[in-house]
Amino acid sequence: MSQLTIGPGRKVTMHFAIKLEDGQIIDTNFDKGPAEFEVGDGNIPEGFEAALTGLKVGDHVDLTIAPERGFGQHNPSNIQRMKRSDFKDMELEPGLVVSFQEPGGEIPGVVVEFDEKNVSVDFNHPLAGKTLTFEVKVLSVS
Repeated sequence: MSQLTIGPGRKVTMHFAIKLEDGQIIDTNFDKGPAEFEVGDGNIPEGFEAALTGLKVGDHVDLTIAPERGFGQHNPSNIQRMKRSDFKDMELEPGLVVSFQEPGGEIPGVVVEFDEKNVSVDFNHPLAGKTLTFEVKVLSVS
C-alpha cells in the first residue's frame, strides 16, 4: 500500500461526499465511480485541496470546510436588481436559476424576488456562506 501523502502535483483517486451542517448530502460519488484529480489542477476548490493535504491511501475522514475555505461568504453586493422587462416571456419564481451570457461565458443567477417592475437575482455560489463537511475516502495517491 502506498504511503505517499496528498500534496501539490499528486494524482489522487477518492470517494467523497459534500454535506451541509444538517447532514444533507449536496454531492457524492460513494455510489458511483471515484473521482480522480491532480492537486493544483483547479478541479476542486483550494480550500478543499488544502484540507486533503497529508492524507494517504486508506484514510476515511470527515473534514470541516469553513465558508472562507469553500465557496466564500455570502456577499450582499452579488444580489442585483434588474428590470422585469429583461425577463420577457419567462415564468419567474423564487429559486429559479437563470443563465446570463457574459464575455467570459455563462453566469448562473438565482431569482430571489420579483414584482411587475424589478427582479432581484443572486449571483453568489449556492454554497456561499455555508460550513460544509467533506467526507473523503482516499483510494490512491501517486
